[in-house]
Amino acid sequence: MSKLISLTGIKPTGTPHLGNYLGAIRPALELRKKYDTVYFIADYHALTTVHNREEMRNNTYKVAATWLALGLNPEEGLFYKQSDIPEIFELSWLLSCFTPKGFMNRAHAYKDKVAKNQAAGADPDDGVNMGLYGYPCLMDADILMFKSNVVPVGKDQKQHVEFSRDIAERFNKHYGKNIFTLPEPVIQAETDIIPGLDGRKMSKSYGNTIEIFLEPKELKAKIGKIVTNSQQIEEPKDPEKCHVFALYKLFASEEQAAALAARYLAGGMGWGHAKEALRELLEEHLAKPREKYNALLADTTQIDKILAYGAEQARAIAKPFMQEIRDTVGIAAN
Repeated sequence: MSKLISLTGIKPTGTPHLGNYLGAIRPALELRKKYDTVYFIADYHALTTVHNREEMRNNTYKVAATWLALGLNPEEGLFYKQSDIPEIFELSWLLSCFTPKGFMNRAHAYKDKVAKNQAAGADPDDGVNMGLYGYPCLMDADILMFKSNVVPVGKDQKQHVEFSRDIAERFNKHYGKNIFTLPEPVIQAETDIIPGLDGRKMSKSYGNTIEIFLEPKELKAKIGKIVTNSQQIEEPKDPEKCHVFALYKLFASEEQAAALAARYLAGGMGWGHAKEALRELLEEHLAKPREKYNALLADTTQIDKILAYGAEQARAIAKPFMQEIRDTVGIAAN
């Protein structure tokens, strides 16, 4: 790798949806124009919540097929499963020995779980496994193993990169060597919050998602569920207060967005017309990738080969770096 490095990972916790695409996948793919890229499937992170074997396998294939269908070229950067790189897990333990427990107490995922338990009158740590609690240490290892310079994240994930940077600085200072690269978050402000069917942030936990590769009839039905107000067809409408338009403009050109906004403001356009415009635009963008996605899932041997190749390339980087880290802390190399 010769340029600065960008790293992005996605957990296989369900079928990828438009929030994943707009908030993570598309920005990460755009960064390949400026950076050497690292993309990984965070399957061990998913294990904190996914405890069904077939669900884990199927979701992993879905995430891999999604990346590949949307334009990831495994020859142009690293693309691997987290579970195929054992050095990441060794590094996670090592970093945990430099991580204050107070960091873990402040981690968003843990704090959110505790807050929900307290609101429900349950024990604060009910349902909290050590994987969830120690999540940031594994995240740090993901980021630091490949000397990532930038990590594209939403505002709610900025903390992960800040933790990684802090631990890297602590380690470097303690041993008097710049072993770890200090990462920076790259936040895509325009896609920070992707509205779901109900207007809240699109999330599997809210059940308000639009999956990326829905078949045409399913896509139309999902878009039809987007919440709108009770304004009549003839009334002028404010596009900036409409969840349908909020999604539309994230896919549209400036000219397309301006044209649809004008139709809103002029009146004479019903919500059904707006939803149809969104459906047509999504079909324009996603119909061809959907064909590739379905073909990959129909024969997963190609995915297996691509991920095996990625693991080989990634371990060629991770193994010597882990030996350097072992030598730094005084643990004999194998």
